Amino acid sequence: MSTSTTASVSTHILDTSVGRPAEGVAVHLSARGGRDADWQALGGAATDADGRCKDLPALPEGTTHVRLDFAVEPYFEKKQADAQQDAPANRDSGAFFPEVAITFAVKAGEHYHVPLLLNPFGYSVYRGS
Repeated sequence: MSTSTTASVSTHILDTSVGRPAEGVAVHLSARGGRDADWQALGGAATDADGRCKDLPALPEGTTHVRLDFAVEPYFEKKQADAQQDAPANRDSGAFFPEVAITFAVKAGEHYHVPLLLNPFGYSVYRGS
């Protein structure tokens, strides 16, 4: 939750290749207090059955930039293995992007919801509500 001195962040992932949430994707959160400051790893979580990360760490006071790192390759590897088990002739080539890193600026007192729309060969992000 954001306060007057901190911002807050949430995210979710929709796998647009199947029109469903992406469950089990590891998401890591980092922050920095200024453009030239070093990144501070804050921790992470994995997406739930709704594709949401409900327990991302709080941002420290003075955060000006946030980075969300999504480890999508294991998600697509599992999806590919499951598909091959059901239909061995289906040989999807996996994910073109093994990870997705989204960096954005934040202001104290505001909440930032950053959804990731994902498929094996592309992705899109936006500031949600």
